[in-house]
Amino acid sequence: MNDTQPAALPMSLFVFCLLYGGMTVLAGFLAVKQVQLWPTQLGVEAGIFAFLILVVLSSSIAQVHGKGLANRLVIWGFLPLAASIALIFFVLSLPADPKMWPEGLEAFQLIHATTPRIMAAGPAAYFVSLLLNIWIFDRLKGEGEATTLGLMARGAVASALSQAVDSIIFVTLAFYGEREIGNLLIGQVIAKVVLSVILVPFLITFGVRAARWLDRRGRDSAL
Repeated sequence: MNDTQPAALPMSLFVFCLLYGGMTVLAGFLAVKQVQLWPTQLGVEAGIFAFLILVVLSSSIAQVHGKGLANRLVIWGFLPLAASIALIFFVLSLPADPKMWPEGLEAFQLIHATTPRIMAAGPAAYFVSLLLNIWIFDRLKGEGEATTLGLMARGAVASALSQAVDSIIFVTLAFYGEREIGNLLIGQVIAKVVLSVILVPFLITFGVRAARWLDRRGRDSAL
């Protein structure tokens, strides 16, 4: 009889993977709405908020568990996005209940019919920007354990550069031909770079500490 026990999954990976999968799907839905950057006339698609969480989660995993695991998280994290796109197409093809509220059906069809294009534009931007973020974040790592300020600086630089690239790819593929994209593209880049500098470093620091706390709790409960 083989008494070998399977290796335990670190609690941080379990929790972060759950969050990661949800954010990949939610980013596509939120992108349907473009938000005005008041007081300017620039716009930004609302999916950036979920996407920045993906940056934080993948960077935190890279810091705690290494670049290889973070890259695998990005690659396999595409699976829930692909499944949601397929499911949307399937549901849109089904006949609606004749008693369904007509305005509700029209709104559902309108929003979800445009969502697949936005969600389909996501994979190119998703893979390029998140893998680039992990690569830059890892390359900036110095010898030994990084200080908190070093961690925050690496997170800011990696996020700002990768998110600028993401904005160009995503906005062009998702909205070109549907609307004028100049203001949206400029607003998207500005918003992501600013958030990457003033918000992402603190979120990554929190994410790394949360991951280590979760792993300690997981080890203690296994004893």
